[in-house]
Amino acid sequence: MKTAISIPDEVFAAAEAEARRLGVSRSGLFAKAVAEFVARNRGLGVREALDSVYAAEDSRVDDALARMQAASLPDEGW
Repeated sequence: MKTAISIPDEVFAAAEAEARRLGVSRSGLFAKAVAEFVARNRGLGVREALDSVYAAEDSRVDDALARMQAASLPDEGW
């Protein structure tokens, strides 16, 4: 599919140089970059949803439980 995008001149120049260095077309470079970006960011919605759920939860250990855990540890005699 053909598309048109607007990018800053310095980004275009860097992409042009990188495409030459890799021996690929600009279109190939842009297609690969977008595909990698989409793959890397695909799960962000799930992470953001989990973050919003757990942000409201209290993650502190209950004081009584913390005391019981500490009491269950063997004395190392330092």
